[in-house]
Formats: sequence, C-alpha cells, structure tokens
Amino acid sequence: MSTRTPHSLTVSLLTPNWFATVMGTGIVATAAATLPQGAPWLRDAARGVWVLAATLLVLLLAGFLRHHRRYPQTARGHHRHPVFAHFYGALPMAILTVGSGALLLGTPILGAATIPIAWTCWTLGTVLGLVCAVAIPMLSFTTLGLRGRDAFGGWLMPVVPPMVSATGGALLIPTLGTPEQRTTLMVVCGALFGMSLIASLMIIGFIWMRLIRHGVGAAAAAPTYWIVLGPLGQSVTAACALATAAHGTLSPAHAEIAGLLAIAYGVPVLGFALLWALIATIITVRTLRIGMPFSLTWWSFTFPVGTCVTGLSGLAAHTGLALLSALAVGGYLILTALWILVAARTLWGTLIVKNLLVPDTTR
Repeated sequence: MSTRTPHSLTVSLLTPNWFATVMGTGIVATAAATLPQGAPWLRDAARGVWVLAATLLVLLLAGFLRHHRRYPQTARGHHRHPVFAHFYGALPMAILTVGSGALLLGTPILGAATIPIAWTCWTLGTVLGLVCAVAIPMLSFTTLGLRGRDAFGGWLMPVVPPMVSATGGALLIPTLGTPEQRTTLMVVCGALFGMSLIASLMIIGFIWMRLIRHGVGAAAAAPTYWIVLGPLGQSVTAACALATAAHGTLSPAHAEIAGLLAIAYGVPVLGFALLWALIATIITVRTLRIGMPFSLTWWSFTFPVGTCVTGLSGLAAHTGLALLSALAVGGYLILTALWILVAARTLWGTLIVKNLLVPDTTR
C-alpha cells in the first residue's frame, strides 16, 4: 500500500508547465492595466487578479522546490524530457509577469516595497530566463534527440523569457536615478529583445515547416500553436514600452525616432500575428471536432493572446488611433473569456480528476 498523502502525490506530479497558470492569470491583470480606455473598477478588478497570480506563483514555487527535493529523479526526468524540458521557460516568465504586475498595479497594496519587489522579480526572472534560453536549446541540440517532425509551439517557451524581460526592464527604466543608468538599462533591454526575437523567428519557421510536412500532430498539442503569438505580441509590447521609456532617457530627437520605430515594427508584426491567430483558430476548431483533451496546454490560449492585447494597447498609445484602441479592448474581452474557461477547467480538473492535468506525451 502506498504511504503517500494526497498532498505529496500532487507535488510528485508537479511539472514546469504549471507555471503557465501564473503567466495566463498575470497577463489578464497587466493587460487590463495597459488598456487605452480603462475604467477605475477594471483596474481594481485587475489588481485582484494580480494578487491571485502572485499567490499562485508563491504556492507553485514552494511546490516546485519541494518536488525537486523529494522527487529528484522525477525532476531530472523532466529536465531531459523532449516536451516538459521546454516548459521550464514558463518559470521565469511567471516571475517576470508578476513583477511587472506589481509595478503596474501593486502600489496600493505593497506601498514603498513595490519597486524593490519589481526589481527582485525582474532580476531573478531575467537570470533564470537567460539560463533557460541557453541551456534548453543546448539540450535540444545535444541530448533530447529532436527531429523536425517534433517541432511544436512549446519550442518557443525557453527563448521568449528575454523578451518578457525587455518589457519589464522598460517599465523599470524610470525608477533609475541617473541618465546613464537609464540608458544602460535601455541598451540591456534592447539586447534582450534581439536575442529573443531572432531565436523566435527561427523556431517559428520550424513550426511552419512542420505543419507543411507533418501536419498538426497530436490533438493534445494543438493548443500550443497559439504560443507563436507570444513572441510576436510580446515583441511589439517591448518595442512600445522601450519607446515610451525613451522619453526622459534619450534626447527628444532620439526618443521620437524610437516611437516611430516601434510603430514601424509593431504594425506589420501584429499583422502577421493576426494571420497566425486565424490559422491557429482553424487548427483548434478542427481538432475540437475530432476531440481535443483538456490539459495544461490549454493555458496557451491565454498568455500569447494577452501579449497581443498589450501590443495593441502600446501601439494605440503611440498612434492615438481609435481602431487600435477598439482592437485592444476587443482582444481583452476575448482574453478574459478564454481565461475564465481555462481557469475553470483547470480548477475542475484539479479537484475532480488530478491525472487529467498530466499531458499524455506517449501518443
């Protein structure tokens, strides 16, 4: 007879993709805070959602550490698993999302601790994100034995964290005291932007080729194609955030150029994001018709869509176009509906059928 308690059983099944629940919840809060037209009640509601995301992060970090301490062999198996290994990128992105939320929404709750907490989350998330961006691709190159037909949206997870860091760092630039410090952080954020963008573009090419040559693949993996929207929307968000931070950091002429570059970059990239969203929607609908089992991959419907909302909000702020504002609000309504659906299914699965939340990767 097994002597494990229900709690220890839950911890033993903890996989890195659980941190996607924090990402998906946190982006609902931060996207609300950046909407071009936000009512006070919406900001209060977003603050409550951010508290939920922060609480989830603390609980999952505690469980994650306990999992590695009590079940080291299982944890090592996750490190070298051809699917789970990529989702370690969710850990730094969860930390970064909560940190940005603290800066945008947390002041009434955290007070003077807001900026130190935001900096701590950004520093920790950035370091872990850089580790993921190097270590997991190296595992893919050497020991995971991946082939072209194995490409899926999860391959993007390890390389997107630096882009999330670029956005969070841009929000922190005004908190620095001297022009040199602000300019230095802007340069660092620009480098983080580039390393994530170029790696993401290469992987998106692999995913496109996989769809051409091998089709959609397993039904359980279909939601992960939405992850492609993540680096696209997040890069537009980062470009707009850096352009905003340029005012007061760079000269007026250079700040104006940064704003123009953000618009010139953001509009076509979000155009491609729209194309991909339509493709992902068709894939999802077709897969639902034949049966798409629920798993944590459904959280791929939340964070990537949320980054497109924040990207639209950033472009709306820089252009003043009513069309972009309307698209941001409409996107946020879709994001909220998706989050409610996925969160409810996750809660139901956790309470009723725990094993449902462990994806079957053997098919």
